[in-house]
Amino acid sequence: MKFGNNVTKGTTASTSVDTLIGRQTEVLGDVRFSGGLHVDGKIKGKVLTSSEKSSSLSVSESGAIEGDVRVPHIVLNGTVIGDVHASEKITLAAKARVIGNVYYKIIEMEGGAQVNGQLVHEANPSLAQPLDLASGGSEFDELSEARRVKGFTNG
Repeated sequence: MKFGNNVTKGTTASTSVDTLIGRQTEVLGDVRFSGGLHVDGKIKGKVLTSSEKSSSLSVSESGAIEGDVRVPHIVLNGTVIGDVHASEKITLAAKARVIGNVYYKIIEMEGGAQVNGQLVHEANPSLAQPLDLASGGSEFDELSEARRVKGFTNG
């Protein structure tokens, strides 16, 4: 079963739905899955996946999650109250609502989507290493780097 044309070109995520949480369904507790999960109903708990990079989550306009989400590929058009961690790509459709921080590698956001929290880009750890060497060769200090990026100086 496929779920629409919401996945954009170039996405390697599986578009098949292995698990469906229907509009009239409310799940109380954490949900752990692999493959594809589509949510039309409500989940009160964390949504987690195994370490599969191909796992995907889609949340429709009527779908809602109250809890943290950790899934590589996410297409959101509903509501999440909690932090969202998309290790590969997140697409926020026009009716998406996030009350919490969004951690992403690639983000796509349509007009009308709302995030009440921080957008935090998470690059590959291997890509952060050259930044460390360029900052003087000493051990990487996140606070000093943040001050440098923001234009603050020590002193």
